[in-house]
Amino acid sequence: MSEERFQLLKFTHLTPEEQLTRSAEFLSRMKTRRTVRDFSSDPVSFELIRNAIATANTAPSGANQQPWTFAVVSNKELKYKIRVAAEAEEKENYQRRMKQEWLEVLQPLGTDWMKAHIEDAPYLIIVFAQSHGIRMNPDTGENTTYRHYYVTESVGIAVGMLLASLHLAGLATLTHTPSPMAFLSDILNRLPNERAFVLIPVGYPAEGARVPNIAKKSVDEVMVVYD
Repeated sequence: MSEERFQLLKFTHLTPEEQLTRSAEFLSRMKTRRTVRDFSSDPVSFELIRNAIATANTAPSGANQQPWTFAVVSNKELKYKIRVAAEAEEKENYQRRMKQEWLEVLQPLGTDWMKAHIEDAPYLIIVFAQSHGIRMNPDTGENTTYRHYYVTESVGIAVGMLLASLHLAGLATLTHTPSPMAFLSDILNRLPNERAFVLIPVGYPAEGARVPNIAKKSVDEVMVVYD
Protein backbone atom coordinates (compact mmCIF):
# COMPACT_ATOMS: atom_id res chain seq x y z
CA MET A 1 0.00 0.00 0.00
CA SER A 2 1.28 3.45 -0.91
CA GLU A 3 2.23 5.57 2.10
CA GLU A 4 0.80 8.64 0.34
CA ARG A 5 -2.65 7.05 0.13
CA PHE A 6 -2.89 5.95 3.75
CA GLN A 7 -2.20 7.40 7.17
CA LEU A 8 -2.13 5.99 10.67
CA LEU A 9 -5.48 5.78 12.42
CA LYS A 10 -5.88 8.11 15.38
CA PHE A 11 -7.88 6.13 17.90
CA THR A 12 -8.38 6.60 21.64
CA HIS A 13 -8.99 3.48 23.71
CA LEU A 14 -11.50 4.19 26.46
CA THR A 15 -11.78 2.26 29.66
CA PRO A 16 -14.84 0.00 29.93
CA GLU A 17 -16.27 2.44 32.46
CA GLU A 18 -15.82 5.40 30.10
CA GLN A 19 -17.36 3.44 27.23
CA LEU A 20 -20.45 2.55 29.21
CA THR A 21 -20.83 6.06 30.63
CA ARG A 22 -20.66 7.70 27.19
CA SER A 23 -23.00 5.12 25.69
CA ALA A 24 -25.58 5.51 28.45
CA GLU A 25 -25.40 9.32 28.38
CA PHE A 26 -25.95 9.43 24.62
CA LEU A 27 -28.86 7.00 24.85
CA SER A 28 -30.45 9.02 27.66
CA ARG A 29 -30.22 12.28 25.72
CA MET A 30 -31.45 10.80 22.44
CA LYS A 31 -34.47 9.30 24.18
CA THR A 32 -35.70 12.87 24.73
CA ARG A 33 -35.69 13.68 21.00
CA ARG A 34 -39.16 14.26 19.60
CA THR A 35 -40.49 15.42 16.26
CA VAL A 36 -41.86 18.94 16.73
CA ARG A 37 -44.47 20.64 14.56
CA ASP A 38 -44.98 23.82 16.58
CA PHE A 39 -41.94 26.10 16.35
CA SER A 40 -41.04 29.36 18.02
CA SER A 41 -39.66 32.16 15.85
CA ASP A 42 -36.91 32.79 18.43
CA PRO A 43 -33.54 33.18 16.70
CA VAL A 44 -31.02 30.35 16.59
CA SER A 45 -27.26 30.79 16.38
CA PHE A 46 -26.11 29.96 12.85
CA GLU A 47 -23.00 28.37 14.36
CA LEU A 48 -25.18 25.57 15.74
CA ILE A 49 -26.51 24.88 12.24
CA ARG A 50 -23.03 25.02 10.75
CA ASN A 51 -21.63 22.66 13.39
CA ALA A 52 -24.46 20.18 12.84
CA ILE A 53 -23.86 20.13 9.10
CA ALA A 54 -20.12 19.80 9.66
CA THR A 55 -20.92 16.79 11.86
CA ALA A 56 -23.18 15.26 9.20
CA ASN A 57 -20.40 15.78 6.68
CA THR A 58 -18.20 13.37 8.66
CA ALA A 59 -20.64 10.52 7.92
CA PRO A 60 -19.36 7.48 6.05
CA SER A 61 -20.36 7.29 2.41
CA GLY A 62 -19.92 4.94 -0.52
CA ALA A 63 -16.31 5.27 -1.73
CA ASN A 64 -16.12 8.47 0.37
CA GLN A 65 -17.95 10.34 -2.40
CA GLN A 66 -20.03 12.36 0.08
CA PRO A 67 -23.05 12.62 -2.27
CA TRP A 68 -24.91 15.33 -0.37
CA THR A 69 -25.68 19.02 -0.32
CA PHE A 70 -27.15 20.81 2.70
CA ALA A 71 -29.15 23.89 1.71
CA VAL A 72 -29.78 26.22 4.66
CA VAL A 73 -32.72 28.62 4.26
CA SER A 74 -33.53 31.48 6.63
CA ASN A 75 -34.80 33.97 4.05
CA LYS A 76 -38.48 34.69 4.80
CA GLU A 77 -39.53 35.00 1.15
CA LEU A 78 -37.95 31.66 0.27
CA LYS A 79 -39.54 29.99 3.28
CA TYR A 80 -42.92 31.34 2.21
CA LYS A 81 -42.47 30.02 -1.34
CA ILE A 82 -41.42 26.63 0.00
CA ARG A 83 -44.44 26.49 2.33
CA VAL A 84 -46.89 27.38 -0.44
CA ALA A 85 -45.43 24.74 -2.78
CA ALA A 86 -45.23 22.09 -0.04
CA GLU A 87 -48.83 22.68 1.05
CA ALA A 88 -50.05 22.42 -2.53
CA GLU A 89 -48.47 18.99 -2.89
CA GLU A 90 -49.54 17.85 0.57
CA LYS A 91 -53.13 18.98 0.07
CA GLU A 92 -53.23 16.90 -3.09
CA ASN A 93 -51.77 13.97 -1.16
CA TYR A 94 -54.25 14.13 1.72
CA GLN A 95 -57.28 14.71 -0.46
CA ARG A 96 -56.54 12.49 -3.48
CA ARG A 97 -53.26 10.57 -3.60
CA MET A 98 -53.06 8.86 -0.22
CA LYS A 99 -54.85 5.59 0.32
CA GLN A 100 -57.24 5.33 3.25
CA GLU A 101 -54.89 2.90 5.00
CA TRP A 102 -52.09 5.49 5.01
CA LEU A 103 -54.42 8.21 6.28
CA GLU A 104 -55.48 5.97 9.13
CA VAL A 105 -51.85 5.35 10.11
CA LEU A 106 -51.22 9.10 10.20
CA GLN A 107 -54.34 9.94 12.20
CA PRO A 108 -52.81 9.38 15.69
CA LEU A 109 -50.05 11.87 14.80
CA GLY A 110 -52.52 14.64 14.03
CA THR A 111 -50.84 15.67 10.77
CA ASP A 112 -52.53 17.44 7.86
CA TRP A 113 -51.58 19.31 4.71
CA MET A 114 -51.03 22.65 6.46
CA LYS A 115 -47.31 23.23 7.18
CA ALA A 116 -46.95 26.42 9.21
CA HIS A 117 -43.71 25.10 10.68
CA ILE A 118 -41.95 25.75 7.38
CA GLU A 119 -42.32 29.50 7.96
CA ASP A 120 -42.25 29.52 11.76
CA ALA A 121 -38.91 27.74 12.23
CA PRO A 122 -35.96 30.13 11.91
CA TYR A 123 -34.06 27.70 9.69
CA LEU A 124 -34.85 25.08 7.09
CA ILE A 125 -32.21 22.53 6.16
CA ILE A 126 -33.01 20.85 2.87
CA VAL A 127 -30.78 17.86 2.27
CA PHE A 128 -30.16 17.01 -1.37
CA ALA A 129 -28.83 13.68 -2.60
CA GLN A 130 -26.46 13.82 -5.55
CA SER A 131 -27.15 11.09 -8.11
CA HIS A 132 -23.74 11.70 -9.67
CA GLY A 133 -20.75 13.96 -9.29
CA ILE A 134 -19.59 16.71 -11.61
CA ARG A 135 -15.95 17.59 -12.21
CA MET A 136 -14.21 19.89 -14.66
CA ASN A 137 -11.76 18.44 -17.15
CA PRO A 138 -8.58 20.53 -16.63
CA ASP A 139 -7.54 20.04 -20.25
CA THR A 140 -10.80 21.02 -21.95
CA GLY A 141 -12.52 23.07 -19.26
CA GLU A 142 -15.66 21.00 -19.84
CA ASN A 143 -17.68 19.39 -17.07
CA THR A 144 -17.83 15.62 -16.94
CA THR A 145 -19.97 13.41 -14.75
CA TYR A 146 -19.13 10.35 -12.70
CA ARG A 147 -21.38 7.92 -10.90
CA HIS A 148 -22.05 8.01 -7.16
CA TYR A 149 -22.52 4.72 -5.32
CA TYR A 150 -24.82 3.91 -2.38
CA VAL A 151 -26.34 7.38 -2.48
CA THR A 152 -29.50 6.69 -0.47
CA GLU A 153 -27.63 4.78 2.23
CA SER A 154 -24.93 7.45 2.51
CA VAL A 155 -27.31 10.40 2.71
CA GLY A 156 -29.55 8.56 5.18
CA ILE A 157 -26.61 8.04 7.55
CA ALA A 158 -25.62 11.71 7.24
CA VAL A 159 -29.17 12.86 8.03
CA GLY A 160 -29.22 10.69 11.15
CA MET A 161 -26.00 12.31 12.36
CA LEU A 162 -27.39 15.76 11.51
CA LEU A 163 -30.53 15.16 13.60
CA ALA A 164 -28.50 13.85 16.52
CA SER A 165 -26.19 16.87 16.47
CA LEU A 166 -29.09 19.33 16.33
CA HIS A 167 -30.83 17.58 19.22
CA LEU A 168 -27.71 17.53 21.37
CA ALA A 169 -27.37 21.28 20.70
CA GLY A 170 -30.79 21.80 22.29
CA LEU A 171 -32.74 22.34 19.09
CA ALA A 172 -35.99 20.83 17.83
CA THR A 173 -36.47 19.35 14.38
CA LEU A 174 -39.04 17.85 12.05
CA THR A 175 -38.25 15.45 9.21
CA HIS A 176 -40.59 16.40 6.39
CA THR A 177 -40.73 14.61 3.05
CA PRO A 178 -43.43 16.22 0.90
CA SER A 179 -44.02 14.12 -2.18
CA PRO A 180 -43.08 14.92 -4.84
CA MET A 181 -40.26 17.28 -3.81
CA ALA A 182 -39.04 18.60 -7.16
CA PHE A 183 -40.34 22.07 -6.25
CA LEU A 184 -37.46 22.42 -3.77
CA SER A 185 -34.90 22.11 -6.57
CA ASP A 186 -36.82 24.66 -8.61
CA ILE A 187 -37.23 27.22 -5.83
CA LEU A 188 -33.60 26.94 -4.68
CA ASN A 189 -32.21 26.66 -8.22
CA ARG A 190 -30.24 23.53 -7.42
CA LEU A 191 -28.04 21.57 -9.81
CA PRO A 192 -29.60 18.91 -12.06
CA ASN A 193 -27.68 16.10 -10.34
CA GLU A 194 -29.40 16.84 -7.01
CA ARG A 195 -32.77 15.62 -5.76
CA ALA A 196 -34.37 16.68 -2.49
CA PHE A 197 -34.07 13.97 0.15
CA VAL A 198 -35.63 15.59 3.24
CA LEU A 199 -36.78 19.00 4.47
CA ILE A 200 -35.89 19.73 8.11
CA PRO A 201 -37.29 22.77 9.95
CA VAL A 202 -34.96 23.64 12.86
CA GLY A 203 -35.52 25.88 15.87
CA TYR A 204 -36.95 25.98 19.37
CA PRO A 205 -40.35 24.52 20.26
CA ALA A 206 -43.17 27.03 20.60
CA GLU A 207 -44.35 27.66 24.14
CA GLY A 208 -46.90 25.00 25.01
CA ALA A 209 -45.89 22.81 22.05
CA ARG A 210 -47.50 19.38 22.19
CA VAL A 211 -46.38 16.09 20.66
CA PRO A 212 -48.27 12.83 20.08
CA ASN A 213 -48.42 10.44 23.03
CA ILE A 214 -46.59 7.60 21.32
CA ALA A 215 -43.83 5.19 22.31
CA LYS A 216 -40.85 3.57 20.62
CA LYS A 217 -40.47 -0.18 20.41
CA SER A 218 -38.25 -1.70 23.09
CA VAL A 219 -34.73 -2.70 22.12
CA ASP A 220 -35.69 -6.35 22.56
CA GLU A 221 -38.37 -5.94 19.90
CA VAL A 222 -35.93 -4.65 17.29
CA MET A 223 -32.73 -6.53 18.13
CA VAL A 224 -31.90 -10.08 17.16
CA VAL A 225 -28.78 -11.58 18.76
CA TYR A 226 -26.85 -14.52 17.34
CA ASP A 227 -24.45 -15.91 19.98
